[in-house]
Amino acid sequence: MERLQKYLAHAGVASRRTCEELITAGKVRVNGVVVTELGVKVDPSADRVEVNGKPVEQKEDKVYVLLNKPKGYVTTLRDPQGRPKVVDLLKDVDKRVYPVGRLDFDTEGLLILTNDGEMTFALTHPRHEIGKTYIALVKGMPDNDKLKRFRKGLRLADGVTAPARLKLLRKQGGNTLLEITIYEGRNRQIRRMCETIGHPVLELRRTAMGFLQLGSLKNGEYRYLSKSEITKLKELIKKRV
Repeated sequence: MERLQKYLAHAGVASRRTCEELITAGKVRVNGVVVTELGVKVDPSADRVEVNGKPVEQKEDKVYVLLNKPKGYVTTLRDPQGRPKVVDLLKDVDKRVYPVGRLDFDTEGLLILTNDGEMTFALTHPRHEIGKTYIALVKGMPDNDKLKRFRKGLRLADGVTAPARLKLLRKQGGNTLLEITIYEGRNRQIRRMCETIGHPVLELRRTAMGFLQLGSLKNGEYRYLSKSEITKLKELIKKRV
């Protein structure tokens, strides 16, 4: 997190003092809300900052990394418990990058990390409906009625979920392997949905985000997105605005 006036100054908007004046004059919005207090902090990876209606972008080169997150890593940049962080895996990435959304400590799979705050905001905003696909091994064998309920939307503690795509891949012992695509990013959403229908998740892996897929990346490995992938992502987001 970074103080708003410092963030604006680093982005080249103006001097720190002038940025403070812009804030107190009501010229700055954070995630669409006018901010007039100087103590406000922003997350460069997630918050959308505008000055006089125009989005603010950091001057530094943008970096886009696709990681195959292993189990046992947190997607936060700090952890009070001292657990391993996903950024620890990025050995040759010399820019400070932030995870786009989160994956649970016990969940593995595709995770995007970037220093592009605009991209992060767009990819995580529900209105853009970027599909996230998971392979879930669930306990037991859900019947057709439960699968139908899952697809239509389930009532959770924080409201009813949006419709999801769900495919039964195969039975595995006494359990079931499912392919699930959701278009939201609620906390532990897949796990909570599966618990709601009485079939808790035993293993969970994210395999795709939009058109991006893990491919042959092994656990803990990562690669930079290609220029064509970055362009395609931006075009995808633009179509959904």
